[in-house]
Amino acid sequence: MSGLRKWLPPMNALTAFEAAVSHGGFSRAGEEIGLTQSAVSRQIAQLEDWLQTPLFDRIGRRVRLNEAGRAYADDLLPALDAIRRATARASARPSQTALRVATLPSFGMRWLAPRLPQLTARHPDLVIDFAARSQPFDFGHEDFDAAVHFGVAADWPGVTMDFLFREEAVPVCAPAWLAAHPLREPGDLLRAPLLSQTSRRDAWTRWLTAAGVDASALAPGPAYEHFLMLAQACAAGGGVALIPSFLIQPELAAGTLVVPFARPLSSEQAYYLVYPTGALIAGALAQFRDWMVDQARGA
Repeated sequence: MSGLRKWLPPMNALTAFEAAVSHGGFSRAGEEIGLTQSAVSRQIAQLEDWLQTPLFDRIGRRVRLNEAGRAYADDLLPALDAIRRATARASARPSQTALRVATLPSFGMRWLAPRLPQLTARHPDLVIDFAARSQPFDFGHEDFDAAVHFGVAADWPGVTMDFLFREEAVPVCAPAWLAAHPLREPGDLLRAPLLSQTSRRDAWTRWLTAAGVDASALAPGPAYEHFLMLAQACAAGGGVALIPSFLIQPELAAGTLVVPFARPLSSEQAYYLVYPTGALIAGALAQFRDWMVDQARGA
C-alpha cells in the first residue's frame, strides 16, 4: 500500500460510519445514505476490521458508539466537513473569477460598498460574495478567501495581513442634544451618557485620559455591536459616542451628528485585508487585494 493511501480507509465505510454516528444506529443511517441496514453494518464491520478496533458495542439487535468510536468520530467528522466545503468551493466557483470575502459590518456598508462600482469597472468578470463577520476565524474551517480585519497583527496568527489604513475616532452627538447639554470642556463628558462599541469599551477611558481628564471612576454606559447602530443611537439623542470619522461622513455632512471636541482618538490598531498565508498567487484574490490596497492609499 502506498504511503498516501496507507491511512485512508474506504470512503464508503467512512460515509456509513458518519451516518451511523449521526443517527445513533444503522437502520436510520441506511435511510439517509440509501443503503439497507445490513449493508451499513457490513460497511462498519469493514471499517472496524481496517482499524483493528471495534467502534460500536453490539447489544442484542442494538448498537451503541463506544469510547474508541467516539474518539474516532471527534477527529474524523470535522475532516469530512472540511472535505465537503473544499469540494463545494472548487465546484461552485468559476476558476480565477470568484471570491467570498468576510468584512466588518460597518466597514462593508460605509467604506467598501460605495467603492464596489469602481471594482466592477476595473475587473468586470470578478464575482465577489460579501458576508458580515466581526471576529477572526480559521480559514481552514470557514468558506472565505479573505477578510477585512481591524486590530494588530498578533490578533490573527497564521494569515497574511495587508495594511489598509488607520482610523481616527471622534466624539459625536446630536446637535439638539448638545444644545440641551452644553459641553465646554472634556471633563463635562463625565456627566454625559457615553455610548460605546462593544469591542472597544475602553475607548472613552483612553480618550478622556489623553484629554487630561481623570477617568478612573468612569461608569460603563450603553454599548452597541456595530458602529452604525451606535451612530443611530447617538443621532437620536442617546448621548455622546466615539466613532471613526470615515464611517459617519454622511451624518457629519448632513449635520445630524456634530463634533463637540476636535480631539481624535487614534491607536496602533488598523484595518487590514487578511487571507491565508500562501494564497495570494494570481487570479481573483490578487485582483481584489491590489484594488483594496489602491483604494486605501487613495482614501
